[in-house]
Amino acid sequence: MLRVAPDSVDVDSALAHYAEHGYARLGVLLDEEGLAALRERTDDLMLGRVTYPGLFFQLDAPTGRYEDAPLGLGWQGPSLDYRKLEKLELDPRFRAWLENPLFERIARAVIPGDIVIYRAILFHKGQAGGSNLPWHQDGGKLWGITQEPELQLWTALDDAPEQGGCLEVVPGSHRGGLVTSLGGVIPPDRVDEAHAEERRLLLPAKAGEVFLVHNHVWHRSGPSRTGQRRRAFSVCYMSAQTRCVRKKKAPRVFTPVFRHGAGSTAPGSTGPTE
Repeated sequence: MLRVAPDSVDVDSALAHYAEHGYARLGVLLDEEGLAALRERTDDLMLGRVTYPGLFFQLDAPTGRYEDAPLGLGWQGPSLDYRKLEKLELDPRFRAWLENPLFERIARAVIPGDIVIYRAILFHKGQAGGSNLPWHQDGGKLWGITQEPELQLWTALDDAPEQGGCLEVVPGSHRGGLVTSLGGVIPPDRVDEAHAEERRLLLPAKAGEVFLVHNHVWHRSGPSRTGQRRRAFSVCYMSAQTRCVRKKKAPRVFTPVFRHGAGSTAPGSTGPTE
């Protein structure tokens, strides 16, 4: 699915920008055939044409308010109004993309030892615009793990212009760490104190473009006002030494993707095939 040679990308410069600013552009990396395959599979999953036990679904809020998005309902029948699909590592097409050799090269440069994923997730804004996603950080007690991950790779499956629900960040905000120990949505008073609105940077993207995103950089996205869908696939990579410490449910088991020193994905971790 890569449209470039894995060793042709200047990973060092991208990682330096990511370390300083909390994000970095890698360019358009997913080829047209790969884009078509992942878009098709997204709709297959939303419409129930392809199913996997354990796949997570969340419908969008009819109001367009993040706070109104229903929780805990899961699959609600065929619909193109799901805002989130998680555990996409179960699907061979998405699995192939998240295990591509360039992503492996980047992950190995940041994470020592064996590497697993915390989540592989699709964020979707439908033709009606979808909902807003407020300023937040991806970590803290909400994530329920023993150490904070840093690295996410975010791939645009559709064009995401400035009015089309593009990613927005507060550059450098990751260097301050978590705003609250809980993580997640940043309290409005802290947003005001940080002058986030004045400091925000919009990151419009072309279909197939990939960003590095630090878990702690403040980021958000608004609704799409273009009348076009906006699908984006995000994967969080972390050390295999990370453990789940949640108590209310059985601890999560994290999917292995890259074994240290093996030069390829871990044996037995290639997932389902087509």
